[in-house]
Amino acid sequence: MVSYSMKPHLLVPVLVILISAYVGVLGFQRNNLIKENGVLNTGLAVTKEELASTTERLNAEIASLQNERFNLRLELDAQTNRVGALSDQVGSITGAVNTLTKLSLTDRELLKKYSKIYFLNENYFPKKLLFIDQKYTFDPKKDEQILDGVLPYLEQLLNDAVSAGIEIRISSSYRSFETQIDLKSAYKVTYGSGANVFSSDQGYSEHQLGTTVDFTNLKAGSVFSDSAFAKSPAFQWLKDNAYKYGFELSYPANNSYYIYEPWHWRFVGRTLAKKLYDENKNFYDLDQREIDQYLVSFFD
Repeated sequence: MVSYSMKPHLLVPVLVILISAYVGVLGFQRNNLIKENGVLNTGLAVTKEELASTTERLNAEIASLQNERFNLRLELDAQTNRVGALSDQVGSITGAVNTLTKLSLTDRELLKKYSKIYFLNENYFPKKLLFIDQKYTFDPKKDEQILDGVLPYLEQLLNDAVSAGIEIRISSSYRSFETQIDLKSAYKVTYGSGANVFSSDQGYSEHQLGTTVDFTNLKAGSVFSDSAFAKSPAFQWLKDNAYKYGFELSYPANNSYYIYEPWHWRFVGRTLAKKLYDENKNFYDLDQREIDQYLVSFFD
């Protein structure tokens, strides 16, 4: 066998050479790492700068979008307000048109103050009269008529009175201009000038409107007196309830036109009738201009 051995005095130089070579390699690698780290740091700096720039740009865009959203909200609110205003205007116009339509279809004479104040000539007739069912009339052989729009209120009044145990009949309702002439003439023959205190001349009678009725009952009969009907439960019930159906007492005690007529009731519409009842006033106490305001609600 052959063996090799290095002489001791040559070992140290060899180690030095190996170590130097290794250090050189390490130095080279270190320099490469330093260069790579520099490149990475440079890239990271660029990336940070780009990220900062992108963040700034995105924040600016977000701020712009928020501002645009705010402006759009303001515009939407403004548009909503404009639409609301237009809707209110349309509603107001529609209401005005409806009011004018109702007024155009409602006879203005129906709320005029007659009884020696306004005059209805011989050519005035209610637009449409209907016959009253004879079960409601005092004399079943006599035809009684009333304005078509008033009939439902009148029938409801009479039906509710029956339900309350109150007997009320109709003695008289619509009377034409000519009928009033004949009636007044007959009264003058019997009572002379005294007839003027309880009977109106033709053209001044509320009965010609077709909205007025004379109530009675079997006990009071057809001969009217302020004591007979006024003391009956029927009259008390009418005083307490007639306004609910749109009727009011035309000639209460101490009125300025005729004698006390507890039997004589005129339809003026529920709105006005309730006002008169609540304020304890009479139809003829009001100014005509105030009364005219209730024409639009006459059949409500």
